[in-house]
Amino acid sequence: MDTNIVIDGQGTALTAASCYRALAAKDARFDGVFFTGVKTTGIYCRPVCGVKTPRESSCVFFSTAAAAEAAGFRPCLRCRPELAPYALQQNLAHAVWQRIAAGALNDGDTERLSKEVGLSSRQLRRVLLQHFGVTPIELAQTQRLLFAKKLLQETHLPMSDVAYAAGFGSIRRFNALFLARYGMAPTAIRRAVETPSHHGLDAITLRLAYRPPFAWTEMLRYLAGRAIPGVEVVAQDRTEEPCYMRSIRLGDAIGWLGVRHLPVRNQIELSLSASLAHVLMPLVARVRNQFDLDANPEVIATHLADDPLLAAQLEKSPGLRVPGAFDVFELATRAVLGQQVSVAGATTLSGRMVTHFGDAAATPFVGVTHHFPTSTRLAQEDVTAIAAIGMPATRAEAIRNLAQFAVQGGLQPRPGTALHDVVADLKSVRGIGEWTAQYIAMRALRYTDAFPAGDLGLQKAAIEMPDATNGIRRLTEKQLLARAMHWSPWRGYAALLLWHSLG
Repeated sequence: MDTNIVIDGQGTALTAASCYRALAAKDARFDGVFFTGVKTTGIYCRPVCGVKTPRESSCVFFSTAAAAEAAGFRPCLRCRPELAPYALQQNLAHAVWQRIAAGALNDGDTERLSKEVGLSSRQLRRVLLQHFGVTPIELAQTQRLLFAKKLLQETHLPMSDVAYAAGFGSIRRFNALFLARYGMAPTAIRRAVETPSHHGLDAITLRLAYRPPFAWTEMLRYLAGRAIPGVEVVAQDRTEEPCYMRSIRLGDAIGWLGVRHLPVRNQIELSLSASLAHVLMPLVARVRNQFDLDANPEVIATHLADDPLLAAQLEKSPGLRVPGAFDVFELATRAVLGQQVSVAGATTLSGRMVTHFGDAAATPFVGVTHHFPTSTRLAQEDVTAIAAIGMPATRAEAIRNLAQFAVQGGLQPRPGTALHDVVADLKSVRGIGEWTAQYIAMRALRYTDAFPAGDLGLQKAAIEMPDATNGIRRLTEKQLLARAMHWSPWRGYAALLLWHSLG
């Protein structure tokens, strides 16, 4: 029995007895943190599974679905382990795991993945065995099978499309592995799928889970205020529910997606064009990052609530998350455009950039008309042409420098790269300073401890009682950094709390 299960980014561990208590309580805070194998049935479940709680003596606990399957357990058809949120941790093993979940080993090339993460294939195998108890190939097989199971149960995709979308090179290989691992043919678990009415018959609709609570209104408000005109919009969809919608370009695939909230299920619903079927694995990974679905709000709130200033905002906005980015270069460019101008001014500039350098996009959404310009396109543009949309030549040069940096792979740091190294690399780009680098690291690269202390809004929000007698209305950057030391490793979430406190 596994008695050392890491449950959060701080390294806290659960014993088997603690896991069983969480299982008996069906505590959603531990969804995705561990999985329960039931020895009498040979099935493994999420802690929130609605079936009758098995006896403690019948349970064995695993930190990952892959470990449960390696031990011979099959996924539950009721609670569906593939819906569970991921465990969010800032370490090399989990960073590699998330790459594999996004399809990095669908071609079976462990040597290529090893080079990408800066390890030898032997080191990669050792890291994953040490943390998850499975090899890279075993982990990849589990992720592909669970993703295929998800598609079978949630979409109308033909069996061949399901196999290829889940990263299998052939239908025969898919059928054989599914039967060997789960004891049934893929067609046996396909059930009637409700046709989504809000985006048409050609839409693929998937559900992605999170750990409650989720401050959805605050998330959409933040994204709406910084939406890039022509590329993304926050508005009501055909069901009159607030929805995030955007154009998509992922490799050679182009299309669109929409995201809405399903609060009763603790899930979001992702609808996307059928043209994106063959890039579903990396696309879902990007959406999870953008909406911070793998955050554990209870763990974060418990740490930050020690500061009275943050505690007050935590009560107002439970489940507040750090809005991420679907595309790193897009967000980084938007950050540079926002230097020394208002949020509204940066939005205007980004809209002009899309109009001048972006490609037209066909979507069913009003206001979503273009794809954001690629880094390759902007890297080749003349600085004068970029500046012509209404910015100083120095900022236009910074945009082109950033694009060239992105083309060279600079916005794809190796897993496990420390925050200070990422920030230093970003600041090596002429025109990017500390604030911009920290902001990109926080929102686009998902560093939970990134903190743009040079932000005037944060400096103002961090003063609890402005001193009217001497005119002090904000902290200095040094003072803010000193106070923020106690918020680590969740300073990025503290930043969002402070920004929201400004109203």
